[in-house]
Amino acid sequence: MKTVILIPARYASTRYPGKPLAELTLPDGSRKSLIRMSWEAAKQVKGVDGVYVATDDDRIREAAEAFGAKVIMTSESCENGTARCADALARANIDADLIVNLQGDAPLTPAWFVEDLIAAMKADPEAQVATPVLQCDSLTYSHFTEDRKAGRVGGTTAVFNAKGHALYFSKEVLPYIDADKVPDNNIPVYHHVGVYAYRPGALAAYTNWPVSELETLEGLEQLRFLVNDTKVRCVIVQGKGRVFWELNNPEDVPRIESVLKDL
Repeated sequence: MKTVILIPARYASTRYPGKPLAELTLPDGSRKSLIRMSWEAAKQVKGVDGVYVATDDDRIREAAEAFGAKVIMTSESCENGTARCADALARANIDADLIVNLQGDAPLTPAWFVEDLIAAMKADPEAQVATPVLQCDSLTYSHFTEDRKAGRVGGTTAVFNAKGHALYFSKEVLPYIDADKVPDNNIPVYHHVGVYAYRPGALAAYTNWPVSELETLEGLEQLRFLVNDTKVRCVIVQGKGRVFWELNNPEDVPRIESVLKDL
């Protein structure tokens, strides 16, 4: 199965303008941009035939090319990462059996998350799209609840059926849990990891469907697949002691820098 990784990156983020070029401090005191760290994470994935940054911004293009990344310039009208991946695939005429979208705000994504995702797509012919989910530990769950109490939009949660096919994704913390009944070692909340794998047909179809109401309300691009009855496989991945967090808001920078010190 020929697989490529695309890293969609845009400068004009609503919550964090210029986010791909934001620099994080590493344990040795050096600094790296978010886009570079995401690219380096993608390069660690085994069994991948190519890695590309997909952007419509020359500042991101210049930064990416400076550290050695291949860049595909896309339309400014791409409304989200999935649409940008579809546009990049069409413009570059890439021949692939599987396209992985590793979003540029997830530098803590371990290689095995993506490798497990690719393996699941090979094993599940029903699934047209797949995405990893990680069962929340107490620290991640506290980050979710702290963000919601503060009125911040933090990570995304996923709910899925017995076959692992998604029922819903939300920026609320789902399912609801009574605060007095949260189990310490088995929290039934799954953190959606911002990575997707698409079969080419599903990715092409995505851009032909209208934006759904749920997608607009939640601000979650993957809901367009569910609204159009496309099976999205939620692949449970193992943290192996690693804390995972995406960079959604400026407040997430110290969280991620703290995790980097423990790697």
